[in-house]
Amino acid sequence: MSALSLGSWMTFEYLAREIGVAVLTAARASGIDFFDDARYDDQSGAAPMKTGYSEVVFGEIFRAVGFVRDETIVANKLWWEFWPGESAAAELDGSLRRMGFDYLDLVYANPPPEGLGIPELVGSVGGLISSGKARSWGVVNWRASSIAEAVQVAARMGVPGPCAAQLPYSLAQRSWVEDQEMVDVLRASQVSVVASAVLAGGALTGKYASTEATGRVSNRLDDPRLQQALEAGKQLRALAERVGMAPAAMAIAYALSNPDVASVLFGATSAAQVVDNASAAELLSAMDDALLKELCQIGL
Repeated sequence: MSALSLGSWMTFEYLAREIGVAVLTAARASGIDFFDDARYDDQSGAAPMKTGYSEVVFGEIFRAVGFVRDETIVANKLWWEFWPGESAAAELDGSLRRMGFDYLDLVYANPPPEGLGIPELVGSVGGLISSGKARSWGVVNWRASSIAEAVQVAARMGVPGPCAAQLPYSLAQRSWVEDQEMVDVLRASQVSVVASAVLAGGALTGKYASTEATGRVSNRLDDPRLQQALEAGKQLRALAERVGMAPAAMAIAYALSNPDVASVLFGATSAAQVVDNASAAELLSAMDDALLKELCQIGL
């Protein structure tokens, strides 16, 4: 899969359709073949359904762009939101129906809710793979000990284990990915990281430098937990300006520099933003050791 992946969280149903098509077109032109979709509840009050309209829109844009399904990697999530009334198979069937797809290349499992044991979860996901509705599975925001247990359980059951862990990772949030326990578990299990939240909700790019800025974290800029990201953003922008590079691309390059990271996930609301972010891989290859070391010191 590509070193960069494009997400769709709270994105495409809020954009004009032609902009959504332009975003996915730019992603493919930039070499991105890994796309992450997700079901969530409508917050606009305008969607024709309470939950999952994001999947409908993503599927429509995907087909409008003219992607060849077997030449792309598409991921989605199992939230267990309605478990045990809704099984893993039923939840996935709903997502596939709304997306208009026959299968997912990767299905991420959210941490299991109370009452759902890891052995039962692994067995359920294994059934999705054997049915052909999912080709592989991973985890999202799991602790290292739970990943290790899932890998062991899968081996005992004779079903595929998780191949990917989607985890938040940025200059402002290095744990969980850099915690030694996580590093040891992932490497021993051959589970790769898909890095999420690499721009810390925009805090690293200067999006919230103005008190009038709006966005995902604009209502909690005074949160002490966000202050580290905002400070790291100031340092990043100063370095980027000095070396003539884009802050967002540098933040993504930091995540890409970790050998345990297989792909970096980001969202975009314009084709230009996709192109700018996609320059991160080339930017990383152009960095010398001194600049990379300086970048990695930001936020520490």
